[in-house]
Amino acid sequence: MKNVLVTGGKGQLATCIKDIVKDNLDNNCNFIYVDIDELDITKAGKVNTFFKNNNITHCINCAAYTAVDDAESNESLVEAVNVTGAKNLAIACSDSGAILIQISTDFVFNGKQTSFYDEEDLENPLGVYGLTKLNGEKAVLKYLKENFIIRTSWLYSEYNHNFLKTMLRLGRERDKLGVVCDQIGTPTYANDLASIIVKVIMEENLPYGIYHYSNEGVASWYDFAKAIFEESKIQVDLSPIKSEAYPTPAERPKFSVLDKSKIKKELKLEIPYWRDSLIKCILKINDND
Repeated sequence: MKNVLVTGGKGQLATCIKDIVKDNLDNNCNFIYVDIDELDITKAGKVNTFFKNNNITHCINCAAYTAVDDAESNESLVEAVNVTGAKNLAIACSDSGAILIQISTDFVFNGKQTSFYDEEDLENPLGVYGLTKLNGEKAVLKYLKENFIIRTSWLYSEYNHNFLKTMLRLGRERDKLGVVCDQIGTPTYANDLASIIVKVIMEENLPYGIYHYSNEGVASWYDFAKAIFEESKIQVDLSPIKSEAYPTPAERPKFSVLDKSKIKKELKLEIPYWRDSLIKCILKINDND
């Protein structure tokens, strides 16, 4: 029996994993979803006890402090969740023989190169969020051999707070909007990422290591917003603006498109184009309204 611990259980990625598992029931796989109320991953003793009591064989670490701007003024809290939490899970996995899937981010890169980032490129984060996620990766690699680190980008879904949900709200509240056009990456539907994570656990044929996963294609935040309004049939006067016109506490990478060649080759994947996945997500939102 596989007992799969999913941390950050109330977040959008964990909720999407829950949806995927519902549609792919495996009697030999038991998924256990926890949030901070059930398990505080910053507490090593509680993590170790939970692993032992529940005979955990796999852990998907979706728990993270992801508020990029707030992270700049909450460094100790961000480090506790993104670094100490990852370390505690890695040690517990090592002690129990469990496999860890650590979710990471394109923000480990500074965005100063113009080619797609692959798994071998030098990390050099610009802010507290990216730095703590990178240090979380390092902790996992230090304390656990049986690990997967999956970096993703611009995650959104029909659940919780994210760029898509914010644009849908603002598009209905305002006549005009400005969205930055000089930060380039790839929007990623959390449901698509969740499918890959479940596939890794079920099929057990992916070699351990660092992998990049996002949807296919390239977009700016302006492109993403424009597509959201077009597919939702929301009329709004949308203007492209430069990052300098919208200053934020945290600097973002200007270019953080991830190269997915490695995971596509290993899992023989055809990854959906970002706009096709956006359409699917918006249809789900509309069906639930």
